Amino acid sequence: MKMQFNNVLFLIKFMTMHSLLVLSASQDFDFFYFVQQWPGSYCDTKQGCCYPSTGKPPSDFGIHGLWPNRNDGSYPSNCDSTNPFDVSKISDLTSQMQSEWPTLSCPTNNGLTFWGHEWDKHGTCSESVLNQHDYFATTLSLKNELNLLQALQSAGIQPNGQKYSLSSIKSAITQASGYTPWIECNNDSSGNSQLYQIYLCVNSSASRFIQCPIFPKGTCGSSVEFPKF
Repeated sequence: MKMQFNNVLFLIKFMTMHSLLVLSASQDFDFFYFVQQWPGSYCDTKQGCCYPSTGKPPSDFGIHGLWPNRNDGSYPSNCDSTNPFDVSKISDLTSQMQSEWPTLSCPTNNGLTFWGHEWDKHGTCSESVLNQHDYFATTLSLKNELNLLQALQSAGIQPNGQKYSLSSIKSAITQASGYTPWIECNNDSSGNSQLYQIYLCVNSSASRFIQCPIFPKGTCGSSVEFPKF
């Protein structure tokens, strides 16, 4: 009887350890970067942009992506070629994505290539917590939790082509969200630094914002332009 109990105990321990190993192997990341971009800065470059076939997007920050990342700064990518992007799985989200996750790449297109790239490169690496539909639905939900443009405008930072201090931009977003953002800049056609993308971090289950364990490399100038769109 004692031997049977020991065998059962061993089996429970083995199954628990096996489950933990499977979980750690399948979730090869520690948090997500949630990245939004300002369309005016995407377009105001030497390369320029093309409005999507559905028309000019709203004058608002648009989603770039939800990217699994590791605490050491590395990240997984293109994790599952057997589960490619399938637009039929997000048919109920397409209208919202055209507005909040628009493409600005050329030539003019409907966004499917952009969304497919985000799923294939980043989304497939989050399958342990998010299936294809949930990946896009969760990302849209995160955008609705925090209105970046409103946060900046409330602090007197307007997309009017003027320059603002990088510290004031960070402060406005921190005050609105409770978390420190990372700001990415690009250069306009004249070489001026401009507000391009804003990074916030999300926990590994994609359920809430967190303080970023690590920021990407690169810096903006102390003063950056916020172009019109």
